[in-house]
Amino acid sequence: MSQPDESLEGTTIDDVYEQLETLEETVDTADERTEVRRTMRLLGRLSHNAAVGKAITKFTRKDKAEAFVGSVVIGLPMLVEDGVFSIGAFLATHPALLVANLLFTVGLVVGILYVADFREVQIHDPYFGAVPRRPVWVLLIAFSTAAGLMTLWGRVAWDEPWVNCCQVSVVFTAMALGGSLGDILPGEAEHRPIDAPDRRGDDRDDA
Repeated sequence: MSQPDESLEGTTIDDVYEQLETLEETVDTADERTEVRRTMRLLGRLSHNAAVGKAITKFTRKDKAEAFVGSVVIGLPMLVEDGVFSIGAFLATHPALLVANLLFTVGLVVGILYVADFREVQIHDPYFGAVPRRPVWVLLIAFSTAAGLMTLWGRVAWDEPWVNCCQVSVVFTAMALGGSLGDILPGEAEHRPIDAPDRRGDDRDDA
């Protein structure tokens, strides 16, 4: 039985990509170059899928930015919706329901991150040894974004702090959903963008 080539054990996606680049420069015909480039794009998609399948552990500045963008994209329609004010006023007079809504929001974020299995998310270096960092930051970013944008756009004047806070909590629920999805769905690019146009600008053969 033949033994695997030990020289291939440390081979990475980038090594294969470089070999394909070299092959592209040495082939003779346009059809051959087109096939090589198709192979490079296929390799790019495969490497992206492999990256998506990897577990998420740390919560980086990039993750925070993605959570912020997700909060804005999902929560933006709520900022101009007048129904937010009537719902917020209702919650202000029913504190028990406000607490239930906040618990629902926390559960929604935790469910998306750890239960729904969009990605494998692992708890890394939790606060106080028990509180996961990722949902804490997603919730803080979502609430800060909701309060900041509602204040910036004049949707709340904070003349009635309790009622205004309850109104912010309604937008916060939507933004927490968007923030958790925005955090985990894009993934992290660990390899060069093989699907990008050829760096020499010669893509005529792909048309």
